[in-house]
Amino acid sequence: MGLNLLNIWRRGLHTSSARLQVIRSATPTKRICIVGAGPAGFYAAQLILKQLDDCVVDVVEKLPVPFGLVRFGVAPDHPEVKNVINTFTKTAEHPRLRFFGNLSLGTDVSLQELRDRYHAVLLTYGADQDRQLELENEQQGNVISARKFVAWYNGLPGAENLAPDLSGRDVTIVGQGNVAVDVARMLLSPLDALKTTDTTEYALEALSRSQVERVHLVGRRGPLQAAFTIKELREMLKLPNVDTRWRNDDFSGIDTQLEKLQRPRKRLTELMLKSLKEQGRSSGPKQFLPIFLRAPKAISPGEMEFSVTELQHDAAVATSSTERLSSHLILRSIGYKSSCVDAGINFDNQRGRVHNIDGRVLRDDAAGTVDPGLYVAGWLGTGPTGVIVTTMGGAFAAAKNICDDITTNVLDTSSAKPGYDADGKRVVTWDGWRRINDFESEAGKAKGKPREKIVNIEDMLRIAGV
Repeated sequence: MGLNLLNIWRRGLHTSSARLQVIRSATPTKRICIVGAGPAGFYAAQLILKQLDDCVVDVVEKLPVPFGLVRFGVAPDHPEVKNVINTFTKTAEHPRLRFFGNLSLGTDVSLQELRDRYHAVLLTYGADQDRQLELENEQQGNVISARKFVAWYNGLPGAENLAPDLSGRDVTIVGQGNVAVDVARMLLSPLDALKTTDTTEYALEALSRSQVERVHLVGRRGPLQAAFTIKELREMLKLPNVDTRWRNDDFSGIDTQLEKLQRPRKRLTELMLKSLKEQGRSSGPKQFLPIFLRAPKAISPGEMEFSVTELQHDAAVATSSTERLSSHLILRSIGYKSSCVDAGINFDNQRGRVHNIDGRVLRDDAAGTVDPGLYVAGWLGTGPTGVIVTTMGGAFAAAKNICDDITTNVLDTSSAKPGYDADGKRVVTWDGWRRINDFESEAGKAKGKPREKIVNIEDMLRIAGV
């Protein structure tokens, strides 16, 4: 540990005891626990603290560090999106909020323990699993999920050992959402543009040796159903030395439908048509190749086979025709699903989310009765849909439900609840996170980056002082 970094670590230690004393002296009449320190958790905490002036909110997070997908999912070259961390930090530094990092629901603490210690529990721990293509050979080494690839270049602990094979010319990404476009952009961006971001050093080193020249972005449906946004597409079209190539047949008759489209979809489609019209005017050593109306059919060494599809009432239906694409690396980007981390959660395994009505967790699905005091927000409750603004709206709604249920006495808050007792446990407080943050920022500064993320949990805990 360098001298400057060591001094940062030491400077933060003296603040821990003072903050802990404030926490212990708090005697609120209402205690609420939020499981998950991502966007949904922080937005919910923000509203609860604003509406209930006699409560303490405890945020439980399985990792030693906060911010969830903002830290580990947002692309490194989108620093403006990460500015929301400033808002979350203000919420976290509220005197009636406590942060418990490195505390995992279902492993370190059970849901029942939390329910016994709090008047209300809000689950917001996100979606950490991938939807599968359900194809033979999907488990071979050159087929990985886009989620894991994103975690790899973003420094999620445990993802540093992914070692994607970038020695081939062709990458095929199955899926056409913003995550898929993010991955394509990371593979095709000039390395110098990434060196000033918080992309992990090991990822930068691997990308410096990359032989990838062509990235196929393949979707089941047509251009009018593409899930990426206009902002993401504009960024791809502006990448230096990258030639975007559309297929003319994919856009047959599309221009005649423009006037029927809602404005966001119309603008996106117009941009695709403009790019199609202008393609060929310039060329680069790398190619971005969006392909529509293709459904995954088979995986074999060095290539992937797709069924040609046709749209029937906006649904992609496979025809008898097929196409093979050279694919040295295949990245699956067809959606996420959540895990059931505790047996006490009423979980829908088929949909990969918690059974709920408007954020209130159901006790009995058939009867539609809710389980008083248990709530859910974010992708854990809705499935992986929308962006951060969408998550904010859902989190605010769930938080309002909690506040309403407390103020109308649907929840009994007449008896005191103790909250979680972290004594003797390796829990990272907010002060501990600040030491990690300072350490990462200082390490990044030496490399001209906003931060150099620590990816080893034991290193995080040591720097946090636990």
